[in-house]
Amino acid sequence: MNKKIYDVIIVGGGVIGCSIARYLSRYKVNGLLIEKHSDVGEETSCANSAIVHSGYDPLPNTRKAYFNVKGNKMMEEVCKELHVPFIRNGSLTIGFNEEDRKTIENLFSRAKSNGVDARIVEKEELHEMEPSLNDECLCALYCKNSGIVSPFELTIGFMENAMDNGFELNLNEKVEKIIKNNELFEVITNKGEYLSKTLVNAAGLYSDEILSNLEKPSFKINARKGEYILLDHFNNDWCKHTLFMCPTKVGKGVLISPTTSFNYIIGPSNDSSSKEDTSTDTSTMSILKETAAKLIKNIPYSEVIRTFAGVRANPDNDDFIIEESKTNPGLFNVAGIMSPGLASSPAIGEYVSDLIKEKLKLEKNNNYKSKRKEVLSLNSLGIDKYNELVKKCPAYGHMICRCEKVSEGQIIDAIHRNCGAKTVKGVKKRLRAGFGKCQGSFCEEEVCKILARELNVPLSSILYKDEGSEVFKYKSKGNNYDE
Repeated sequence: MNKKIYDVIIVGGGVIGCSIARYLSRYKVNGLLIEKHSDVGEETSCANSAIVHSGYDPLPNTRKAYFNVKGNKMMEEVCKELHVPFIRNGSLTIGFNEEDRKTIENLFSRAKSNGVDARIVEKEELHEMEPSLNDECLCALYCKNSGIVSPFELTIGFMENAMDNGFELNLNEKVEKIIKNNELFEVITNKGEYLSKTLVNAAGLYSDEILSNLEKPSFKINARKGEYILLDHFNNDWCKHTLFMCPTKVGKGVLISPTTSFNYIIGPSNDSSSKEDTSTDTSTMSILKETAAKLIKNIPYSEVIRTFAGVRANPDNDDFIIEESKTNPGLFNVAGIMSPGLASSPAIGEYVSDLIKEKLKLEKNNNYKSKRKEVLSLNSLGIDKYNELVKKCPAYGHMICRCEKVSEGQIIDAIHRNCGAKTVKGVKKRLRAGFGKCQGSFCEEEVCKILARELNVPLSSILYKDEGSEVFKYKSKGNNYDE
């Protein structure tokens, strides 16, 4: 039996892999993305600072600097096309003393070299911009083009748009072996075998391990864990900009920033870890609080709704790895995409897709659609439009998540889209149902029931995330979850 031969297979469904898929779909291409989890964007792309960095921090003439600055410029239009929340709120990198001022002056010089619009603000203006800041905050580097984005919605938006344009997605498939067979790559997973003319290694934390199937890796990925504190949306004026501390050799330090959902995020820590360790601990939380207090005193930790951790893929060369293999032509390694990887994602996706286009001499897809179907936000509708919508479709009037104002109609839509939600976490990432103050205590059971009904599966089979995470494991007296 002849196997289908793909033009390209992408290993890894993070924001980078999904961006490459989206930009490849501009061409006539038989493409497949393979992801081991139940959804795209389940690892680093799901748990990060959600910052679209301006590009002042990377060293000039590095890949990080080039793709960061270009990706930042692309992000606003990309988010409009994909209906993804994005806000240019600007960033302030804070200095507390004259030594910090020297660092800020160096960063200002670096910003100019990278082509980033930046200026230094002094204490009086700084405190006018952010009244909640500590008196000790002396000066800052202000970058107005810095922004915030929803990282999981961006990842999903990239993949959904790619699928709208014909790209294929296989979830819950783990790559077990890759063989170069003449001019073709044979990708063997736990569920099947696939052939492809080209292969993109966008496996994030595991990109060095994926590469080792074909050749000795020229790089090593080191896992760095970042823990975060998330506050509820309690006051839209408490902190308007992304507040950074002066960076050090070990990283950008602890930040305080609003999110696109008007929550506030504090973090991250920066610790060596295993690639699977996403635990949090009280001692790290204490350090985060102590450090964040240098920026803003009396942070209302009574508003904390959760803590979480993400693991970053730090390469040993401290720069993005984006190149075709010299040993195995047709293999494109896109690895070590640490911060500012999120900001760089559209630029990287465009660049890699163009490399593959030239390699395969792909033709333009004249039916390519750059926009995906609008994702409805009830918060953006006026009362008249909302009432009109409910008359047409009563499910939009049935509120499931009261904390985040998510209706049954929105959940149904999220399930039935390309790259649709199949799990509780899948719904959560797309619509924020369960992201609010109660963290799903009231809405999770209703979300499960809607998933079971719309997917036509037993309620007992509904997963929170990946295989083995069934929400309902036992029957209580008088209840049959398979009914």
